[in-house]
Amino acid sequence: MTRYLISFNDGAMDHIPDEDWPDVGKAAHAVTQEAVNAGVFVFGAGLERQKASVVATDGTVTDGPFPETKEVIGGFLVVDVASREEALTWAGKIAVACRCAQEVRELMADPETDAMLREAARR
Repeated sequence: MTRYLISFNDGAMDHIPDEDWPDVGKAAHAVTQEAVNAGVFVFGAGLERQKASVVATDGTVTDGPFPETKEVIGGFLVVDVASREEALTWAGKIAVACRCAQEVRELMADPETDAMLREAARR
């Protein structure tokens, strides 16, 4: 299985009228529950609208995001699925629920981290 990041940009949901937010929330939670039930949900969340902090290698902390960042993530879901096509299907469901386009990106595999997680789960 491969993990995919499904995300949308901050501000992508600004077009939604206040009175529609309860329905959007219910729809988004329904898709999340469907992903949990299907065994593909890894993690997901919306991000608070606030400035990011950038921590440099020397420990210096500055207000972010990085200067070269044009857009920032407003929310995301990570799924672990068999194919890119399956990730795109989940992104389509999320797009409908959240009423905004979704970006799909494959996450790089890291066998060492996966082994650490399996070991931690055994404890």
